[in-house]
Amino acid sequence: QVHLVESGGGLVQPGGSLKLSCAASGSIFSINTMGWYRQAPGKQRELVAVMPSGATPTYADSVKGRFTISRDNAKNTVYLQMNSLKPEDTAVYYCNALVQTTFSNIPRTYWGQGTQATVSS
Repeated sequence: QVHLVESGGGLVQPGGSLKLSCAASGSIFSINTMGWYRQAPGKQRELVAVMPSGATPTYADSVKGRFTISRDNAKNTVYLQMNSLKPEDTAVYYCNALVQTTFSNIPRTYWGQGTQATVSS
């Protein structure tokens, strides 16, 4: 199996910053894409940023210029640096990874359990 564990959420004032981390572990041969999604109350889950291995990241328009995704492939970890946070960024943030496992030839998508980020004064 493969497990994704997120950390770094919390409460921050508008204009503040948070850095989320997501570490993947388990039966991993390689990881293709890693990314972040979020879900606000009453809304559908939406893409925040994704980063294919060795490729340019993609960001949602709403976070461009404020959020930065990065990866440490040696640690199977993805990060999301969130700056200039707004109340509308409040959501549960989920880590996502497309993993080539050691037990299957078919890559599989895995999700973390989510971490809450709240932006409020």
